Amino acid sequence: MKLVMAVIKPFKLDEVREALTELGVQGLTATEVKGYGRQKGQTEIYRGAEYAVSFLPKVKVEVVVDDDQTDSVVEVIAKAANTGRIGDGKIFVVDVQSAMRIRTGETGAEAL
Repeated sequence: MKLVMAVIKPFKLDEVREALTELGVQGLTATEVKGYGRQKGQTEIYRGAEYAVSFLPKVKVEVVVDDDQTDSVVEVIAKAANTGRIGDGKIFVVDVQSAMRIRTGETGAEAL
């Protein structure tokens, strides 16, 4: 099993969710986060005063999938989250040792 974590622009969340649902992914976790990458934040003007925003709002999407689904999940997220502009985000893939569904006690891939 793999944990696929994607940090994306907030307005792309619905597109990513719909694309993953069409792929057959049954659940995901989305968290509002803040951060910066190469863009190093941005400068904004509020009431005539210019100020720097060091951390930009993002959404972190996490989904655990079987090993054989990993590549297609990464491709679908990359396609749905792409705007072609700086700050589109990153995707990370991490090994998952085990998983358990609390309600039923199922473990491994059955718990997904």
